[in-house]
Amino acid sequence: MDNVRKEKSANKNTTEQLSSGKILPLVFKLTIPAVIAQLITFLYNIVDRMYVAQIDETGMDALAALGIVLPVTLIIQAFANLVGLGGAPRASMKLGAGDEREAVKVFNTSSVMLTAIGIVLSLVLVFTATPVVVLFGCPLSAVGFASSYLRIYSAGTVFVLLAQGLNPFITAQGYSLTAMFSVLIGAIINIALDPLFIFVFKMGVNGASLATIVSQVVSFIWIIAFFFSKKSIFRFRFKDMKPNVKRIFAILSLGFSPFVMTLTECAIQIVFNVNLKLSTGGNKDYTAALTVMLSALQLIALPLNGLGYGIQPFVSYNYGKGNASRLKKGIIYVTVIAFVYAALVWSASLAFPVVYAYLFSASAAVREIVVEYTPFFLMGSVMFFVQMTLQNVNIALGRAKSALILAVLRKVIILIPLCFILTRFIGFKGVFLSEGIADLTAGIITATVIFISFPKVFKRREEEVRREKADG
Repeated sequence: MDNVRKEKSANKNTTEQLSSGKILPLVFKLTIPAVIAQLITFLYNIVDRMYVAQIDETGMDALAALGIVLPVTLIIQAFANLVGLGGAPRASMKLGAGDEREAVKVFNTSSVMLTAIGIVLSLVLVFTATPVVVLFGCPLSAVGFASSYLRIYSAGTVFVLLAQGLNPFITAQGYSLTAMFSVLIGAIINIALDPLFIFVFKMGVNGASLATIVSQVVSFIWIIAFFFSKKSIFRFRFKDMKPNVKRIFAILSLGFSPFVMTLTECAIQIVFNVNLKLSTGGNKDYTAALTVMLSALQLIALPLNGLGYGIQPFVSYNYGKGNASRLKKGIIYVTVIAFVYAALVWSASLAFPVVYAYLFSASAAVREIVVEYTPFFLMGSVMFFVQMTLQNVNIALGRAKSALILAVLRKVIILIPLCFILTRFIGFKGVFLSEGIADLTAGIITATVIFISFPKVFKRREEEVRREKADG
């Protein structure tokens, strides 16, 4: 009985910090582990590419192959975001509103959804690996590498989905450090196993894929163990796993925006690869160079996503309580931090693009392409402080429709048509130029919408809580 009281007291202290702790220290406490986790994810994403690029004779083919497989891994991540980034903010709002029972049900429903989606995706990808990589614009010389990597990776899809989809529920309880370690453990294991499997066991690209899956399984075990610990408010309960249409819709409606954001990221990379293949005759050097540039883009985008993810529990909880003044201060702090980071990394990337080429041991031909076109590719990424960080704040406020429209704007409405048009008129250069133009244009539009709408959202929620208290 004493242990139960202590457990409830610890959980209460964690949520009380969200509503009454000093804001700036709390912002750092929540966001720094989330940003580190995203930087680790960046390392996670590029370490396979760094190692396979060093494979004798076939390194650039292997690098191009991983660039082709990247959209498929993004599709899997999109489904993890659909459930995890839809369910976790919903659970946070319920905690903020004092409805812990419903918050636990949201968690359990999300767990079942992730498992079911993982099984379906795994079966589909195992049997369609080769047609998928060909459809996604894989150069002929890299098809074998890409399809074998994808088959092994897809076998562990369930673990990938559960690891990525349940981690936000750890952050939602205020345990950002624990969520960061979930990613860190997997990254360390992946970095350690990659050279062992690729070079020592001579497994090549297959070794890189196997190392990734093993590391995701370990992350999954770590995350599941947390939900069985005394720290967690959320527990696995079979009776709470019963499907509920209203609850499922609530999760999906909020998760649909990050789902589309990730899925459109995948779509544009497919569009890039297909246009490069058509405009260069399937030259693997351009596909390898694009893989390097996309890695540079991730270095800017992922930590800014981390800031948005990290601040979500604070935003959702205080939105649930109707504490507008506290919300404003927290969002202002995180906006300033996001802008400073975006400006610094953007400036360095444009000034020294050759660093990325050396990071991936790129050949002379690939290095030349990277140095010439990276400044065009990244020129609009300074606006990611809005498109990544504040878009996640938008989701945390429960503004699913607004977040979805803004997510679709950048990739579907602007970038994809622009890529086809520019490539038609100026060749492969249009692929690299379209990203920069679209990011800049969409960033300005998104910033305008968000900075005008947020004050209205805060005021409306304050009035709703006031009426609820008057009626109660």
